[in-house]
Amino acid sequence: MKYENVVEAKFLSRPNRFIAKVDIGAKEETVHVKNTGRCKELLVPGAKVYLSLGTNPNRKTKYDLIATEKQTENGKTILVNMDSQIPNYVAEEWLPKSGIFSPNAVFKREVTYHSSRFDFYIKDSERKAFLEVKGVTLEKDGVVLFPDAPTQRGVKHLGELISCVEEGYEAYVLFVIQMKGIKYFKPNNETHPEFGEALLRAQQKGVKIIAVDCLVEPGSITAQDDVKVIL
Repeated sequence: MKYENVVEAKFLSRPNRFIAKVDIGAKEETVHVKNTGRCKELLVPGAKVYLSLGTNPNRKTKYDLIATEKQTENGKTILVNMDSQIPNYVAEEWLPKSGIFSPNAVFKREVTYHSSRFDFYIKDSERKAFLEVKGVTLEKDGVVLFPDAPTQRGVKHLGELISCVEEGYEAYVLFVIQMKGIKYFKPNNETHPEFGEALLRAQQKGVKIIAVDCLVEPGSITAQDDVKVIL
Protein backbone atom coordinates (compact mmCIF):
# COMPACT_ATOMS: atom_id res chain seq x y z
CA MET A 1 0.00 0.00 0.00
CA LYS A 2 1.53 3.30 -1.09
CA TYR A 3 0.73 6.92 -0.35
CA GLU A 4 1.19 9.82 -2.74
CA ASN A 5 2.97 13.12 -2.06
CA VAL A 6 4.36 12.35 1.40
CA VAL A 7 6.10 15.13 3.35
CA GLU A 8 7.92 15.25 6.68
CA ALA A 9 6.80 17.48 9.55
CA LYS A 10 7.18 18.00 13.31
CA PHE A 11 4.22 17.28 15.57
CA LEU A 12 3.17 20.16 17.80
CA SER A 13 -0.21 19.41 19.39
CA ARG A 14 -3.57 17.67 18.97
CA PRO A 15 -6.49 20.00 19.76
CA ASN A 16 -8.97 17.16 19.30
CA ARG A 17 -9.02 13.57 18.02
CA PHE A 18 -9.59 14.62 14.40
CA ILE A 19 -6.87 17.22 13.85
CA ALA A 20 -3.29 18.02 14.78
CA LYS A 21 -1.00 21.03 14.59
CA VAL A 22 2.32 20.37 12.85
CA ASP A 23 5.34 22.34 11.71
CA ILE A 24 6.14 22.02 8.00
CA GLY A 25 9.22 23.99 7.07
CA ALA A 26 8.78 26.54 9.90
CA LYS A 27 5.09 26.99 9.04
CA GLU A 28 2.31 25.77 11.33
CA GLU A 29 -0.33 23.69 9.54
CA THR A 30 -3.55 22.04 10.71
CA VAL A 31 -3.79 18.44 9.44
CA HIS A 32 -6.29 15.60 9.61
CA VAL A 33 -5.36 12.70 11.92
CA LYS A 34 -6.31 9.37 10.30
CA ASN A 35 -6.73 7.69 13.67
CA THR A 36 -9.31 8.72 16.28
CA GLY A 37 -7.69 6.58 19.00
CA ARG A 38 -5.76 8.04 21.91
CA CYS A 39 -2.27 7.56 20.39
CA LYS A 40 -0.71 9.51 23.29
CA GLU A 41 2.48 7.47 23.12
CA LEU A 42 2.81 8.26 19.39
CA LEU A 43 1.82 11.90 19.09
CA VAL A 44 4.44 13.46 21.34
CA PRO A 45 5.40 17.12 20.89
CA GLY A 46 8.50 17.33 18.73
CA ALA A 47 8.03 13.89 17.15
CA LYS A 48 8.82 13.49 13.48
CA VAL A 49 5.63 12.71 11.56
CA TYR A 50 4.74 12.04 7.96
CA LEU A 51 1.84 13.54 6.04
CA SER A 52 0.08 12.61 2.83
CA LEU A 53 -1.26 15.41 0.66
CA GLY A 54 -5.01 15.06 0.15
CA THR A 55 -6.54 14.99 -3.32
CA ASN A 56 -9.73 16.95 -2.57
CA PRO A 57 -9.09 20.69 -3.07
CA ASN A 58 -12.25 21.55 -1.10
CA ARG A 59 -11.06 19.91 2.12
CA LYS A 60 -10.48 22.08 5.19
CA THR A 61 -7.14 20.33 5.78
CA LYS A 62 -4.58 19.80 3.02
CA TYR A 63 -2.77 16.89 4.67
CA ASP A 64 -3.45 13.57 6.43
CA LEU A 65 -1.15 12.50 9.27
CA ILE A 66 -0.27 8.87 8.44
CA ALA A 67 2.88 7.88 10.37
CA THR A 68 5.17 8.91 13.21
CA GLU A 69 8.59 8.06 14.54
CA LYS A 70 8.49 6.62 18.05
CA GLN A 71 11.31 6.41 20.56
CA THR A 72 10.93 3.03 22.28
CA GLU A 73 11.72 2.24 25.90
CA ASN A 74 14.92 0.44 24.89
CA GLY A 75 16.21 3.45 22.98
CA LYS A 76 15.30 2.36 19.45
CA THR A 77 13.48 4.51 16.92
CA ILE A 78 10.67 2.81 15.03
CA LEU A 79 8.34 4.12 12.36
CA VAL A 80 4.67 3.47 13.14
CA ASN A 81 1.91 3.78 10.57
CA MET A 82 -1.14 5.13 12.43
CA ASP A 83 -3.66 5.28 9.60
CA SER A 84 -6.66 3.36 10.97
CA GLN A 85 -8.10 2.89 7.47
CA ILE A 86 -5.04 1.12 6.08
CA PRO A 87 -5.06 -2.35 7.81
CA ASN A 88 -7.89 -3.66 5.58
CA TYR A 89 -5.99 -2.66 2.45
CA VAL A 90 -2.83 -4.27 3.82
CA ALA A 91 -4.82 -7.44 4.57
CA GLU A 92 -6.30 -7.45 1.07
CA GLU A 93 -2.79 -7.41 -0.42
CA TRP A 94 -1.40 -10.00 2.01
CA LEU A 95 -4.15 -12.62 2.27
CA PRO A 96 -3.84 -14.08 -1.26
CA LYS A 97 -0.13 -14.78 -0.69
CA SER A 98 -0.33 -15.67 3.01
CA GLY A 99 -0.58 -19.42 2.44
CA ILE A 100 -3.73 -19.63 4.53
CA PHE A 101 -5.88 -20.10 1.45
CA SER A 102 -5.30 -21.60 -2.00
CA PRO A 103 -4.41 -19.52 -5.10
CA ASN A 104 -8.00 -20.00 -6.26
CA ALA A 105 -9.60 -18.42 -3.21
CA VAL A 106 -11.99 -15.52 -3.77
CA PHE A 107 -11.90 -12.62 -1.28
CA LYS A 108 -14.84 -10.26 -0.82
CA ARG A 109 -14.76 -7.10 1.28
CA GLU A 110 -17.42 -5.93 3.73
CA VAL A 111 -19.82 -8.89 3.64
CA THR A 112 -22.97 -8.98 5.79
CA TYR A 113 -23.93 -12.22 7.50
CA HIS A 114 -27.02 -12.24 9.70
CA SER A 115 -26.76 -8.93 11.61
CA SER A 116 -22.99 -8.67 11.25
CA ARG A 117 -20.71 -7.10 8.67
CA PHE A 118 -17.29 -8.73 8.45
CA ASP A 119 -14.20 -7.26 6.81
CA PHE A 120 -13.71 -10.29 4.54
CA TYR A 121 -15.59 -13.32 3.30
CA ILE A 122 -13.41 -15.99 1.67
CA LYS A 123 -14.65 -18.76 -0.61
CA ASP A 124 -11.97 -21.36 -1.30
CA SER A 125 -13.43 -24.44 -2.98
CA GLU A 126 -15.45 -26.09 -0.19
CA ARG A 127 -14.00 -23.77 2.46
CA LYS A 128 -16.01 -20.75 3.58
CA ALA A 129 -14.56 -18.26 6.03
CA PHE A 130 -15.16 -14.88 7.65
CA LEU A 131 -12.25 -12.70 8.75
CA GLU A 132 -12.02 -9.55 10.85
CA VAL A 133 -9.03 -7.19 10.69
CA LYS A 134 -7.71 -5.13 13.61
CA GLY A 135 -4.95 -2.56 13.25
CA VAL A 136 -2.36 -2.42 16.07
CA THR A 137 -0.33 0.71 16.89
CA LEU A 138 0.30 0.36 20.64
CA GLU A 139 3.80 -0.84 21.58
CA LYS A 140 5.35 -1.23 25.05
CA ASP A 141 8.88 -2.54 25.53
CA GLY A 142 8.84 -4.45 22.24
CA VAL A 143 5.39 -5.97 22.82
CA VAL A 144 2.33 -4.84 20.84
CA LEU A 145 -1.11 -4.72 22.41
CA PHE A 146 -4.73 -4.32 21.32
CA PRO A 147 -6.89 -2.41 22.03
CA ASP A 148 -5.47 0.94 23.13
CA ALA A 149 -8.92 1.88 24.48
CA PRO A 150 -11.97 -0.17 25.51
CA THR A 151 -13.79 -1.59 22.47
CA GLN A 152 -17.22 -3.13 22.96
CA ARG A 153 -17.43 -3.32 19.17
CA GLY A 154 -14.36 -5.59 19.21
CA VAL A 155 -15.91 -7.83 21.85
CA LYS A 156 -19.11 -8.03 19.77
CA HIS A 157 -17.13 -9.04 16.66
CA LEU A 158 -15.50 -11.91 18.53
CA GLY A 159 -18.84 -13.24 19.70
CA GLU A 160 -20.14 -13.08 16.15
CA LEU A 161 -17.13 -14.99 14.82
CA ILE A 162 -17.77 -17.74 17.39
CA SER A 163 -21.30 -18.00 15.99
CA CYS A 164 -19.86 -18.39 12.49
CA VAL A 165 -17.72 -21.34 13.64
CA GLU A 166 -20.75 -22.93 15.29
CA GLU A 167 -22.59 -22.66 11.97
CA GLY A 168 -19.85 -24.43 10.01
CA TYR A 169 -17.70 -21.57 8.75
CA GLU A 170 -14.03 -20.95 9.40
CA ALA A 171 -13.40 -17.72 11.30
CA TYR A 172 -10.28 -15.58 11.72
CA VAL A 173 -9.08 -12.46 13.48
CA LEU A 174 -6.08 -10.84 11.78
CA PHE A 175 -4.09 -8.30 13.78
CA VAL A 176 -2.16 -6.06 11.37
CA ILE A 177 0.75 -4.67 13.39
CA GLN A 178 1.59 -1.31 11.85
CA MET A 179 5.32 -1.44 12.64
CA LYS A 180 8.41 -3.71 12.69
CA GLY A 181 10.85 -4.74 15.39
CA ILE A 182 8.48 -6.20 17.97
CA LYS A 183 8.61 -9.42 20.03
CA TYR A 184 5.02 -10.65 20.15
CA PHE A 185 1.36 -9.63 20.33
CA LYS A 186 -0.99 -9.92 23.28
CA PRO A 187 -4.39 -8.48 24.23
CA ASN A 188 -4.31 -5.34 26.35
CA ASN A 189 -5.89 -6.87 29.44
CA GLU A 190 -4.98 -3.87 31.58
CA THR A 191 -7.02 -1.48 29.43
CA HIS A 192 -9.88 -3.81 28.46
CA PRO A 193 -9.88 -7.20 30.22
CA GLU A 194 -13.22 -8.12 28.65
CA PHE A 195 -11.67 -8.03 25.18
CA GLY A 196 -8.80 -10.29 26.31
CA GLU A 197 -11.25 -12.76 27.81
CA ALA A 198 -13.36 -12.69 24.64
CA LEU A 199 -10.28 -13.27 22.45
CA LEU A 200 -9.24 -16.29 24.51
CA ARG A 201 -12.78 -17.66 24.44
CA ALA A 202 -12.91 -17.19 20.65
CA GLN A 203 -9.68 -19.15 20.23
CA GLN A 204 -11.01 -21.95 22.44
CA LYS A 205 -14.17 -22.08 20.29
CA GLY A 206 -12.19 -22.46 17.07
CA VAL A 207 -11.62 -18.89 15.85
CA LYS A 208 -8.06 -18.65 14.51
CA ILE A 209 -6.05 -15.71 15.89
CA ILE A 210 -3.20 -14.55 13.67
CA ALA A 211 -0.90 -11.52 13.60
CA VAL A 212 1.45 -10.09 11.00
CA ASP A 213 3.88 -7.18 11.26
CA CYS A 214 4.53 -4.59 8.56
CA LEU A 215 7.47 -2.96 6.90
CA VAL A 216 6.64 0.72 7.32
CA GLU A 217 8.25 3.46 5.29
CA PRO A 218 7.19 7.12 5.11
CA GLY A 219 5.18 6.52 1.95
CA SER A 220 4.21 2.86 2.18
CA ILE A 221 3.23 -0.07 4.39
CA THR A 222 3.54 -3.76 3.51
CA ALA A 223 2.62 -6.83 5.54
CA GLN A 224 5.69 -8.94 6.13
CA ASP A 225 6.22 -11.53 8.90
CA ASP A 226 4.04 -13.66 11.14
CA VAL A 227 4.10 -12.58 14.77
CA LYS A 228 3.66 -14.80 17.83
CA VAL A 229 0.32 -14.38 19.63
CA ILE A 230 0.20 -14.84 23.41
CA LEU A 231 -3.25 -14.86 25.01
